[in-house]
Amino acid sequence: MADSDPAPPARGAIEEIDVADEWDAGDMGCGEVIILLRMRMQKLGPGAVFKLTARDLGAPEDIPAWCRLTGRRLLRATHPHYWIEQKQGA
Repeated sequence: MADSDPAPPARGAIEEIDVADEWDAGDMGCGEVIILLRMRMQKLGPGAVFKLTARDLGAPEDIPAWCRLTGRRLLRATHPHYWIEQKQGA
């Protein structure tokens, strides 16, 4: 491979996600995070992606459950980061 050739993508590499908005909730508890997340996501158009950073230990269970219950799609979850797609009928 020549020096000018780009390196092949790393095995298992995930393409970048275009994020419309993001929020770092820090160590806030998931109950409060969910309420504020809902308010923030209501401002997004259908299909827009929101990146949440939530360090609460319950987030790996609570965020996916909230997405299922509200019709939003969890695109990627790597605690403490969560990429959530706004529902299409928003």
